[in-house]
This record gives sequence, C-alpha cells and structure tokens, in this order.
Amino acid sequence: MAETDDGFLSIGEVLGLLVDEFPEVTISKIRFLESQGLINPERTTSGFRKFHELDVELLRVILREQRENYLPLRIIKDRINTGEIDPSSEISRPKGIDRPEATQEIADPGSHPSARRRRTTSPETTAVTTADVVGFGTGLHLDRGEFRSMTGLTERELTELESFGIVSRRRASSNTYVEQEVAIGVASRILLRFGIDARHLRTWRTSAEKELSLIEQLLAHQLRQRDPSMRRKTNEQSEEIAEAGGKLRAALVQEGLQRLFE
Repeated sequence: MAETDDGFLSIGEVLGLLVDEFPEVTISKIRFLESQGLINPERTTSGFRKFHELDVELLRVILREQRENYLPLRIIKDRINTGEIDPSSEISRPKGIDRPEATQEIADPGSHPSARRRRTTSPETTAVTTADVVGFGTGLHLDRGEFRSMTGLTERELTELESFGIVSRRRASSNTYVEQEVAIGVASRILLRFGIDARHLRTWRTSAEKELSLIEQLLAHQLRQRDPSMRRKTNEQSEEIAEAGGKLRAALVQEGLQRLFE
C-alpha cells in the first residue's frame, strides 16, 4: 500500500484503494462511518483526515460485513471493539505519531488495535440534514436505533411514517433500513415539525410513484435488455430523467410560492 512520505493516506487516496472492490463507496460514506465511531482516522493540526493502513483494512472489513452479511453498524462496531472482527493482526499504527490535544485514545483491554476508540471534545452525533445524506451510495444497513439517531425521528413519528408507507424497512420482518431511507426520514422529520401529518406525506409518495411509473414506461424496452452496457446506459438515462423531473417539480413549486406572496 502506497502511503505518503509522512506515513498517512488522504481520504481521497483511501477512496481510490477501495473503489475497485466496493464501487458503491464514496467519501460521504467514509465520513459517515467515522461519525458513527467505526473508524477513527488521525487528524492533522489543520483538521484534515489522515489514514493508516490499518484504517483502510478496517474499512474493507466493515464494507464487506455490510455487503455480505447485512450487519447493522451497531453490531459491527461491537464486534470490532471486542476483537471478534479483526481486520489484520499483522498491521499496527506507526509509533511516535502525535495526536491533536483535543483527542485522547483509549484502548479496551485485550482488544485488537482496530478496536481502539477515541474520546473527543466534539459533541455527540445529532440528526443529519438532507444535504448530509447525499452521496452515501449503497450498502449501509441501519438498525432502528441507528436510523432514528440519523434522522432525528421519535419512535412515534417513525411508527406513523411506516404505517403510511413513507418509510419502509429493508425487509418487513426486520428493523433494518438502508441509507436511502435516511434522506426520506430526514425530509419527513422537517415536514412533520412544520405540522404536516404523516398521512398527508402520502402526497409526496404518490407523486414519486407516478414519476417512477412514467420512467418505467419510457424505458420499458431497455429494461428488458440483458446486455450490461445497455443496462448501464439505461440506468444513466433513468437518473437523468429523474433529476430533470426533480428540477421541474421544484421550479413549479417555486413558481407557485412566488404567486402566493405577490
């Protein structure tokens, strides 16, 4: 693994090392895993993340557990901290690296170095905004507690959203959510706090379903093709149509709001 002269890798370099095996990984996802305490990259005095080889191996293990075993982050974190998940018994952090004063490393007795956790002066992770969840990619699976923590939804609000089909679990028989649901949950939380009832959010769900139906009709022939290159092209076209539709919807709403306040 090619590290820089000071023995560290930047987040962009880490992404380059992982993307071949995990095409869905993004910088946003790496930052998200850090925010949940699964990885703890070093920080320069100016605040930039610096990764060691152990951090990269730990990321590989986390992403594999997510992709192959669908483990919630809480379970993965617990297994890392207990040493049950051990990315590499041969890799350890370089010695003599000074850490920022605001960070104190503590190690669980008997655990692997990858299980080390750091206590920082930064506040605990709070609910994210809709902008925070853009670019997560696919592959993350959250249990109910993690999902509520990420979205800021109360148990009652989440139950209501599920009852009206706004938020859906990955499998009806489990409380496991994929990260695409986080954006839905965050946006729903904002609308709920403005006084819009969960049942009325069905308006947005129905509108989205109509758009999806139209896209499916437009690309029906291409969707039946099995050629990988054709399917990639169809996927790109569907994303372009969806993006244009989203912009049109936003423009129409803005136009209506402008008339409302004239």
